[in-house]
Amino acid sequence: MTSRKPKRFDWFLAGMGIAVALAFAFPDPGADGGWLHPDLLTKAGVALIFFLHGVAMSFEALKAGASNWRLHVLVQLATFQLFPLLGVILLHVAGGLVSPGLRLGFFYLCALPSTVSSSVAMTSAARGNVAGAVFNATLSSLIGVVATPALVSWYMGGSQATGGHSLGDVVIDLLIWLVLPLVVGQIARRWLAGWASRNKRTIDSVDKGTILLLVYTSFCDSVKMRIWTGHGADAAWTLVGTLILFWLVMGLVWATCNLLGFSIEDRITAVFCGSKKTMASGVPMAQIMFGESPELGLILLPIMIYHPMQLLICGALAGRWGKRSPTPPPPSP
Repeated sequence: MTSRKPKRFDWFLAGMGIAVALAFAFPDPGADGGWLHPDLLTKAGVALIFFLHGVAMSFEALKAGASNWRLHVLVQLATFQLFPLLGVILLHVAGGLVSPGLRLGFFYLCALPSTVSSSVAMTSAARGNVAGAVFNATLSSLIGVVATPALVSWYMGGSQATGGHSLGDVVIDLLIWLVLPLVVGQIARRWLAGWASRNKRTIDSVDKGTILLLVYTSFCDSVKMRIWTGHGADAAWTLVGTLILFWLVMGLVWATCNLLGFSIEDRITAVFCGSKKTMASGVPMAQIMFGESPELGLILLPIMIYHPMQLLICGALAGRWGKRSPTPPPPSP
């Protein structure tokens, strides 16, 4: 009779709990304007992730990831078509239970692009198609510059919500923090490829460490804005609604991947990239689009709740799927 190996302590899941607890206990350092400078710290972490993946991935793998058009179409349709459609349906079902400002905020959440840093980091931690995640996360950010204001304007009946980030600013930001580190990593691969293959655990730890940093800073912002205590019933309704929305999108994307016969790695990438929404772009974009509105706090409430929630759930799934054996597919979310 063979003896079972003892399970290793899952430091990543424990780390997420600690990150949330630290955010509630000490929100000031990780909030916007805190002494940790989270805007720069998280960008530096993202740049390091993309550099390390540039070192670890061959050019052939990157090329294959960019040419996987079925994966890209599915992710972008989920982000900019499935999310808004489900948002309209859920708001119709909710009826008068949700205030007008919160209704707009909920649809605004549905219209946002996907995240970049956490999508790539979690796909890597779950042993998914990292090259596909890099391509889709970057593409989503660019599409969102135009698609997000257009969708919100349609929802508001063609009123003024057509502002947004300058396309030039978004492109420059993506080039500096994503593309440049990836290119430098590809160049450094000539000397560091052997090191990367020997230190996959180190690269995996950097991915997971960046996720924990994102969990901490996103909860810090929500604690400072009194999201969890200042809105009462609105926060409760938003939490329920965003949970339903998240699981509907994730379940539908997973089922579509099964129908299309996607590989295990592509399924993971589609689920993580297709179910995420960005707070990094969502908050400043909302300030531009709705800055004059006295209900700006309510409009931001859904993304402030959805963002840390998606990190916790996807982080748990990434840890679970990353331990799978090479042959069978990961269990359904």
